[in-house]
Amino acid sequence: MNYRRRLKDIKALVFDVDGVFSAGFWAGEGGKLYRFMIAKDGLALRYAQLRGFIVAIITGGIDVEVKQRFERLGVEDIYMGNWHKMEPFKEFCEKYNLKPEEVLYMGDDLPDYELMTSGVFAACPADAAQEIQEIADYVSEKKGGEGAVRDIIEQVMKVQQKWSVQDFFLKNKQK
Repeated sequence: MNYRRRLKDIKALVFDVDGVFSAGFWAGEGGKLYRFMIAKDGLALRYAQLRGFIVAIITGGIDVEVKQRFERLGVEDIYMGNWHKMEPFKEFCEKYNLKPEEVLYMGDDLPDYELMTSGVFAACPADAAQEIQEIADYVSEKKGGEGAVRDIIEQVMKVQQKWSVQDFFLKNKQK
């Protein structure tokens, strides 16, 4: 089946963080972790919310700065410290009365495997682990931290005719 057909039914976007929004992290003084995330991914995430998509983050990370970053982008459902992602995913789906096939999930490594095989539309960056690429419905041409998030969000929104430069400006004037 053409993967674009499945994108028409997507109502929610759920993402891992490390390896998806960021290429990784580096340690600073005292072991503090720093991540580099590109603005284009954040902009697409915010635009998707303005157009009615429900967005969540499910990550194994526990850094408060990650939570703050996504809160600033308007994400309300942020599940931190979750190496086993099915439980928070089920909670998220129940909260919004979503079926797995109405959710797009982008992950990049082994902790994402179970969730990506649960009936969701599974997407991953170009540099995801081989096991993840093999089960993904869509493998972005972009690497994690280099626009993979923007790529898949833009595709979903274009398929659903919700991606428009003029509309983007209109929606942002209202907020």
